[in-house]
Amino acid sequence: MKLLTGLVFCSLVLGVSSRSFFSFLGEAFDGARDMWRAYSDMREANYIGSDKYFHARGNYDAAKRGPGGAWAAEAISDARENIQRFFGHGAEDSLADQAANEWGRSGKDPNHFRPAGLPEKY
Repeated sequence: MKLLTGLVFCSLVLGVSSRSFFSFLGEAFDGARDMWRAYSDMREANYIGSDKYFHARGNYDAAKRGPGGAWAAEAISDARENIQRFFGHGAEDSLADQAANEWGRSGKDPNHFRPAGLPEKY
């Protein structure tokens, strides 16, 4: 636990660079909220084949917040995939999820992964 806390703290400090610490934290908080909203929408939509879209959209929205949002998106995405891998979910699916995560974080349009028929609400 101490190692994890240390790694999170170092990542946070190194990610701040010249921006103010509180601005970075605000971006990270808002980015985490964007990730939660995408996850909640995915659960609500319950639409087969839409998970990659919601992965990309959550990362895209969070990264638009700035460096703090991008950091939060990467940390949350990596943690989620590592937990799934630990519990034996498919490695291929995890790699595809991470590709969608990176697609969104890099600023590319998440609609690339949008399945046909997904309601416009999302």
